[in-house]
Amino acid sequence: MSYQIVVDCADPDLLARFWAEALHYELEGPPEPHATWREYWTSVGVPEDEVGDGYDSIVDPDGIRPRVWFQQVPEVKSIKNRLHFDLLVGGGRSNPIEVRKERVIAEVERLTDLGATAIRIVDHPEYDHFFAAMADPEGNEFDVV
Repeated sequence: MSYQIVVDCADPDLLARFWAEALHYELEGPPEPHATWREYWTSVGVPEDEVGDGYDSIVDPDGIRPRVWFQQVPEVKSIKNRLHFDLLVGGGRSNPIEVRKERVIAEVERLTDLGATAIRIVDHPEYDHFFAAMADPEGNEFDVV
């Protein structure tokens, strides 16, 4: 069995570009012989007014992790996510908490430069736990751990 992750959004190209960088993925090109995703989607019957410009999916360059498809929907995000990404950059509890903090903070800075927003830092040394809660350019929450 294989699967993909689907993210409902207003601007698939914006999120595909952000998450490709965030996850170290690549933008997925359209199926041959189509030059663009717009050309592909309209060729299979999706109405012109429902097709955006740009990319709408990303893939793991190693072909191991799942494809992520950003599906354009008319409604805006209105409540907290029921599912979110945890970006595991700290290296786990086998690393000292100070090392994990440095790695998390560096990734927060990188993702902020890409358009994410830092929401809060959660620092609980008594639990050996440190992470950053963030939001992507459309406000979808994710954590950097």
